[in-house]
Amino acid sequence: MDSGCAVYNASNLVGKKWTLVILLELYKGEEKWKRYNQIKSKMPTLTPKMLSTRLKELEREGVIQKRVDSTTIPIKSEYSLTKRGEEFIDIIKQIKLWTLKYKDFKRCKNQDCKSCTF
Repeated sequence: MDSGCAVYNASNLVGKKWTLVILLELYKGEEKWKRYNQIKSKMPTLTPKMLSTRLKELEREGVIQKRVDSTTIPIKSEYSLTKRGEEFIDIIKQIKLWTLKYKDFKRCKNQDCKSCTF
């Protein structure tokens, strides 16, 4: 539903459970493209149905892209951030800095989430 407010409309996507951590998992590491199972393995409590739903929503919004290799069996689907998604990582980093400022997270040592293992 379009409320006419950019913040309300953005929260419709990014306010959904798992969205931010899925984007973060796509950002982490050296590989630009990640397979479905690579993403899923980092979030064991996330159901396969919910992951599929969120990936479709993020793709529809242009935040991630999907490529399919149908020459392999099983068919190989991979996901990566688009430019829009990469820009959103900067917002996630700001959320992290804000959280670190007001909460005491001793486990979180990395300024940049790219090499984070959590």
